[in-house]
Amino acid sequence: MCVTTVVLAAGDVHGALGDSDPGRVASWLFGVVRLIADAAGSVTAGSLAFAVFAVPAPDARRLTAHAYAAVRLGSGAAVVWAVAAWAAVPLSAGDASGQPPSVVWRHLAGLVGATEEPKAWLCVAVVATVAAVGARMTLSWPVAVLWCAVAVAGLLPPVVAGHVSVGAWHDVATDAAVWHVPAAAVWVGMLVALRGFLRRPGVADRDRVLRRYHRATLVCLVVLVVSGSAIGLVTAGSDGLMSGYGVLLAIKVVVCAAVPPLRTRWAARLPLGVEVVVLGVALGASVGLAHLVPPSWLVERPSVQQTVLGYELPHPPSAADLLLGWRLDPLLGLGALLLASAYLLGVRVLRRRGDRWQAGRVAAWLAGCAVVLAVTSSGLGRYAPGTFSLHMVSHMALNMLAPALLVLGGPVTLALRALPPAPRAWLVALVHCRAARVVAHPAVAAVVFVASFYVLYFSGLFGEAMRYHWAHQVMNLHFLVSGYVFYWLVVGVDRPPRPLPHLARLGLLFAVMPFHAFFGVILMSGQTVIAETYYRSLSLTWVPDLLTDQRLGGGIAWAAGELPMLVVVIALLRQWAASDRREAVRLDRHLDSAEDDRLAAYNAMLADLAGRRS
Repeated sequence: MCVTTVVLAAGDVHGALGDSDPGRVASWLFGVVRLIADAAGSVTAGSLAFAVFAVPAPDARRLTAHAYAAVRLGSGAAVVWAVAAWAAVPLSAGDASGQPPSVVWRHLAGLVGATEEPKAWLCVAVVATVAAVGARMTLSWPVAVLWCAVAVAGLLPPVVAGHVSVGAWHDVATDAAVWHVPAAAVWVGMLVALRGFLRRPGVADRDRVLRRYHRATLVCLVVLVVSGSAIGLVTAGSDGLMSGYGVLLAIKVVVCAAVPPLRTRWAARLPLGVEVVVLGVALGASVGLAHLVPPSWLVERPSVQQTVLGYELPHPPSAADLLLGWRLDPLLGLGALLLASAYLLGVRVLRRRGDRWQAGRVAAWLAGCAVVLAVTSSGLGRYAPGTFSLHMVSHMALNMLAPALLVLGGPVTLALRALPPAPRAWLVALVHCRAARVVAHPAVAAVVFVASFYVLYFSGLFGEAMRYHWAHQVMNLHFLVSGYVFYWLVVGVDRPPRPLPHLARLGLLFAVMPFHAFFGVILMSGQTVIAETYYRSLSLTWVPDLLTDQRLGGGIAWAAGELPMLVVVIALLRQWAASDRREAVRLDRHLDSAEDDRLAAYNAMLADLAGRRS
């Protein structure tokens, strides 16, 4: 009903942008199909999250009967999601191009290739199809976690390729949407799965499941309100808050923000039917917002740099710009702050209990989080997309320095000591599952760590990734994760699935060092500008020679890897020496114990002989 009202009231939204109108029926049909796809995708992701986190399980490796029922619900919803997503591909092509269905069917391949939103729906369709098949065959808890993550990721493409990806400040809006969509999906799906759970006869642990549901959805509500407000301020602009777009946005934010007070009114037992209505209104409002033209598009004409980056880089960076020109990255920068806070909370739990936790580990973890925050949110993070040399500083910090510090913090060990029994069992199951063993295999980790440089920069992939903010963030996240997994095996405090002897760790480290140096040498001696089209599109007058800047980036890559490697070698040698000392103490104790046993046996023999003589 909400979608129909918005489509009819909006009229021709394509004419405002100078595009042709595919027709009222086609627009309405796309809105309905999108609503079905979003709802089914949310039920898929949220019901899998319910099976993974809400239903208590005596063994974290196996699914209980109730968890399996939630997984089956998710797999059924994934079928609907896949069908709707496949249907959305041609409909979105017509909506994006302004062509009627008769034209779309004749030129579907060309329209999909020429516009971004149909590509996004094609990705969704593939992910939903795979998730429908995979979830149907899931029987273990770690595999359910995997499909839950896949389903959440499958919800993002139409969002990050939609309205939030255009115009000034689109970097902030895109990152906010990455928080917003999973939070909404988990809330919707968990609510649907909870209703099915409570209707089954003989349900045990009802109160525990409800408590977990309310905790999870309260977090989702906070994320929804904050991220939704940020997205609205960017897309609506200050002048568009009083328009129909702003009214629809306000309805969505208000109905979500009303849930916590209502829960308090009903002593945290808000009728689930009320939440269903709230979610229905919010989801319909979201689809309506996706159909309307954001007011900021009609008021402000963004520059080329704002279109590509989301902000301007009018002058070369000074030392003050790099140190003081902060622009918080809502995804990685905020994520670093949250990880630092969670770590300190875990340390506080241990100290309240009277347990010790090494100050060096705390310093290493906080330093790693500080590196991520500075690289993504300071002036360096702001200027890094503009020049290859500063990008390489960011790359080396995220791929080598930050991960080396983070693994020395031992976050998994801290979590195992600080978490309650159920989350602790979940973490153990994840660390020792088959997927973790594959990812953390020394050969796999080393190849991914080294090959990423060559594949990314020498295949044309880098230039394509830099054109889109979401792809740039995926690239940064890949740098961080691949570096973390590699250094986890080499100097990590946490025990990996396949522990290596210290000599093998040192050999693994020395095996990858030449490849990083060779990569820097190739960049310094190269004659072809990497991502030339992207950098020339920015029109930065203060970067007159792209090849010189690229060679400077190669020198940075060659030299910047030495400091993290030095830190890792020192840490590894210290761990090796400490391990040898512990082994020596253990051996001395064993020998002393064995010597005492032999002495006691000898004394017993003498006593026995003395007794016989007497």
